[in-house]
Amino acid sequence: MCSIAFAPAGQAIAKSSSKKQTVSASKSKKYSARVSSQYRVNPEKTKGMRPVKLHSHARKAARPTVDAEMFDSFQGKSLNNGNLSIASTKALVMNQNTHEIIYSKNLDTPTPIASVTKLMTAMVVLDAKLNLNEEVSITEMDVDYLKGTSSRLPVGTTMTRADLLNLALIASENRAASALATHYPGGKARFIQEMNAKAASLGMMNTHFEDSTGLTSNNVSTAMDLAKMVHAAYQYPLIRQITTTSDYDLYVNSRRQPIHFHNTNALVRDSSNSSWEIGLSKTGYISEAGRCLVMQATIAGEPLIMVLLDSVGKLTRIGDAKRIKKWMEHNYSTLTSQSAGSGIVLTGLSMSKSLNEEAN
Repeated sequence: MCSIAFAPAGQAIAKSSSKKQTVSASKSKKYSARVSSQYRVNPEKTKGMRPVKLHSHARKAARPTVDAEMFDSFQGKSLNNGNLSIASTKALVMNQNTHEIIYSKNLDTPTPIASVTKLMTAMVVLDAKLNLNEEVSITEMDVDYLKGTSSRLPVGTTMTRADLLNLALIASENRAASALATHYPGGKARFIQEMNAKAASLGMMNTHFEDSTGLTSNNVSTAMDLAKMVHAAYQYPLIRQITTTSDYDLYVNSRRQPIHFHNTNALVRDSSNSSWEIGLSKTGYISEAGRCLVMQATIAGEPLIMVLLDSVGKLTRIGDAKRIKKWMEHNYSTLTSQSAGSGIVLTGLSMSKSLNEEAN
């Protein structure tokens, strides 16, 4: 992993295997990271959109045509998954480069996505090119009265927008994610509009957002749509860097000791003692969504996107990820030889053409 470049000298500590950051919320910081992405919000694509109604998870929307330079080949052929068994209710494992589906399970079933939402929250903030050095405060509007979740960020706490991003993505801090929307130009209503516009621009037509935290079960998506979102979020170097940071220490107001936050993904926290090569990560949980995990990881030399949704039990999603890794490392050479002999074309454009011919 690369060292942290955005915090002042002496305030940030980064380790190659297990990254840790220490920052002060009481001091203004220069945030040197600059993020650019080919994915932009296109308001024209949101005209005429119909919002997903509450409790309409079982309704299946028509799949739109996705721009060819993006994931237009997401409907590619699936490889034989052999004895790979995933406990998560909805799941998708996909080769990020070739877009081949290695494993799928209820991949088009809309479901609440909990804090996986925060990847979209981060993209909307970075797309707006807001000043990450700007200091903002936690307000009463950021308190969770829906689920009643607790927070170590009391109302009135002041920190930079960069701190909010780190806490939202590393520790899944709900007040931090809410504050990013509260202090967005136009407020929360405009922020949610931009979230849905971004989803539409990425071809995530079975996705709908109603808040920036994921606490509401009305934030719904599918495993297929979330794979597109993970791929898009991976294009932002800052999101990759933050989501793979193991710990974050924040000095709040006049406190003598920092508040310690750790990454909600145990695989990121334990990466120094394992062979995991994780490029992006986000967890999520509310009772309606179950336990969720999305990741980009390189396994057996291949970049994979993993989406694991609606897992029962605290360890199931991690167990599923480990099973995927073990299965890939054992079977990848067999998979490549099978795909070569089966006539599967690995380029996105060719695969889309093949699919169109089969449909006709």
